[in-house]
Amino acid sequence: MTAEARAKNIKVLIFDVDGVLTDGQIFVIPNSEGHGIEAKGFSAHDGLGISLGRLGGLRIGIITKRQSQTVAIRAKDLKLEFIYQGQSHKMNAINEILEKTGYTLDQLAYVGDDIIDLPVMRRCGLAIATANARQQVKSAAHYVTANAGGFGAGRDAIDFILSAQGTLEKVIEQYLDESSTAAAASDVGTGNM
Repeated sequence: MTAEARAKNIKVLIFDVDGVLTDGQIFVIPNSEGHGIEAKGFSAHDGLGISLGRLGGLRIGIITKRQSQTVAIRAKDLKLEFIYQGQSHKMNAINEILEKTGYTLDQLAYVGDDIIDLPVMRRCGLAIATANARQQVKSAAHYVTANAGGFGAGRDAIDFILSAQGTLEKVIEQYLDESSTAAAASDVGTGNM
């Protein structure tokens, strides 16, 4: 089955975070108390893509091994439906998401970049690797994004799915329509975190 055929069936889209929604770098800035403050960079293209995906009917979330206040803040700003941090075995979170939604593995797409993502990618309906992913992850993927994590890979994944479903152009026009209440409701936060 082609990646496009798989994408037509997708209802839930889950992202890893580090190396997928970020470039994988983690900046630790010391504070006056000797503790570190974590900083990461996220792509605005991915944020707008998440709005388009939600408007197109996708249910979107993240699963990450790390615990990060930075990620929690960004996830809230993106209005993500599923937020799982501290997940060493990501299939546990996937099973919980599927139970909550009533969807099946073949209706779930997952975007990853490293070997911790392989258990999900080997079982989900559409496995997507970022351009910067490890070779083992690219080998397990049905689709590899044109852009690297932190530089629009998330948007690539959303555009690919919505294009395969035949809704991308309609969703873009709906998003641009100032009178669309659905577009306003699907949009991400204003960054006033």
